Amino acid sequence: MAEQHTPRSLIVTLYGAYGRQTSGSLAVAELIRLLAAVDVDAPSVRSSVSRLKRRGLLVAQPTAQGAAGYALSADARQLLDDGDRRIYAHPSPRAADGWVLAVFSVPEPERSKRHVLRSRLAGLGFGAAAPGVWLAPARLYDETRHTLERLQLAPYVELFRGEHLGFSPTAEAAARWWDLPAIAKEHEDFLDRHEPVLRAWQSREHPGSGGPAQAEAAYRDYLLALDSWRRLPYVDPGLPADLLPHNWPGARSAEVFGRLHQLLREAGAAFVRSVLS
Repeated sequence: MAEQHTPRSLIVTLYGAYGRQTSGSLAVAELIRLLAAVDVDAPSVRSSVSRLKRRGLLVAQPTAQGAAGYALSADARQLLDDGDRRIYAHPSPRAADGWVLAVFSVPEPERSKRHVLRSRLAGLGFGAAAPGVWLAPARLYDETRHTLERLQLAPYVELFRGEHLGFSPTAEAAARWWDLPAIAKEHEDFLDRHEPVLRAWQSREHPGSGGPAQAEAAYRDYLLALDSWRRLPYVDPGLPADLLPHNWPGARSAEVFGRLHQLLREAGAAFVRSVLS
């Protein structure tokens, strides 16, 4: 298992990719079999499920067969639904679309929430324009609102829509608001790991028709690619091309993930169905 793929992250990715296509509830034994395919051992699955339950992301719910199991909480479903719009979307942003601004102020007795707010805004793809003033492409408004409400941080924040009026060119300002070299490195790392996987599958004549072993391989490669990719649309807010450096790798990494999704998702679903049956 690659170092970045933590058991908790893989469980959330599994529910997002396949759990919502079933009854929505998976038994721990089923999770153990499904995560074994990506080299996660049973104790790690059990402890991760417990942590996700304590965090309110999983709730106890019987499976379709009546066995004890766990399903996504309402908050977790909202989180994944919001995520779908980023993970599987291919936006063509324009500078004219404008920005959503988050302006926040936290009273001194509650200063610990400042760090939480900054972390959550950064995790949504916001860049810092000034202390207490963060911005992101305007299309991220709905998800930002959902996130702040879910975390009970909305009372400290005001949201605005707007456009950048200067004084420096917007491309220069964006290079201050976001660490673009670090974001580019994330895309390049994704390509280093998963572009060879795509080439290997493209060399096969019929990726989805190779029997149980190939279905498991498709599931494994897709789950790992999705687990890597689903972070990237949050690290990278998806800025308009004219605000980005030349030869930006984001479009290529999005294309690689999109092709892996088309090739492997349904083939991997055959393996999931075999485990759940």
